Amino acid sequence: MMGVGALVLAMAACGAPPAKETPAGAAGTAKSASELGGMDKLVEAAKKEGKLNVIALPPDWANYGKVIEAFKAKYGIEVKSDQPDASSQEEINAAKQLKGTDRAPDVFDLGLNVALANKDLFAPYKVSTWDDIPAELKDADGAYYGDYGGFMSIGYDAAKVPAPTSVKDLLKPEYKGKVALNGNPTQAGAAFSGVVMAALGNGGSADDIAPGVEFFKQLKAAGNFQPVDPSPATIESGQTPVVIDWDYTNAAQTDKLKGKLDWKVVVPAEAQIGGYYNQAISKDAPHPAAARLWQEFLYSDEGQNLYLQGLARPVRLDKMGDKADKAAKDKLPKTDGKQVFQTQAQADKAKAVLTATWAQAIG
Repeated sequence: MMGVGALVLAMAACGAPPAKETPAGAAGTAKSASELGGMDKLVEAAKKEGKLNVIALPPDWANYGKVIEAFKAKYGIEVKSDQPDASSQEEINAAKQLKGTDRAPDVFDLGLNVALANKDLFAPYKVSTWDDIPAELKDADGAYYGDYGGFMSIGYDAAKVPAPTSVKDLLKPEYKGKVALNGNPTQAGAAFSGVVMAALGNGGSADDIAPGVEFFKQLKAAGNFQPVDPSPATIESGQTPVVIDWDYTNAAQTDKLKGKLDWKVVVPAEAQIGGYYNQAISKDAPHPAAARLWQEFLYSDEGQNLYLQGLARPVRLDKMGDKADKAAKDKLPKTDGKQVFQTQAQADKAKAVLTATWAQAIG
């Protein structure tokens, strides 16, 4: 796509008067801050818009509550956070339903499967720290890019259940009616990876997640599966005393519930599946400059450290050196042994298996 500046020059060369472009209009096609004249111009355009719409960002998830407050404080831009508990697919659904309105989401935070399936909805953009993002964790053209990641884990109330030492432990009678999965794995990235973790813990692999589906079928048959989407409220109330979710989400509850619950987190040694979520800008963003400034903030040292303080692993962590928050880094849930990261081909295969078998297995 021709940049706005190049388009104006081309028109002038043909004798036509240059189109008068508003800052927001220019931002709508800008693929980097430099295309808008640098960060100062981007900040100016974003402040003129004065608003940013985000979606599916729970305050306790990867420290998004503090991320949003820091962005608002730094730039004086109102942030409207809708459907904080929505799945990745529900983010896309909302963008389609609200397209053309001022309420449509400006930016997305998506699991990789959903990001790949919806590239045509994204506006390519490369943040100033683009080179720090590993090539395997970003689209080469800037359509989407990894932001933070972690490992699948089991969070549990130590006062109500024994400490699980493996995924298979969750089939024991001590866990009857107590095990919850964060979302539907055909729609939510966390739940998808939870099934992969179960597969790794039951003889499966990144290439073969069928044992993971079978595990949840057995979990339900044993009466151990709790078909409730876990949340801080369900954890505190005791409704979901065991939660399969990302380590940073489970670990956030340890601090939050200190003095109320003895919430502990374990990453099963035999089933360490890691993954990253991805940022993307909606091509139909009603606030395109604010959307791009949001990305610049998230990938700055400040934004990456805010993720780290939420016990998520920011995508630039290895490149940050002593700029990374050491105290927060030291608190990350420990992982040892073999770590698995699915390739896209493996993820596509797993998605097909889930689409074909999950509903029947869980009922």
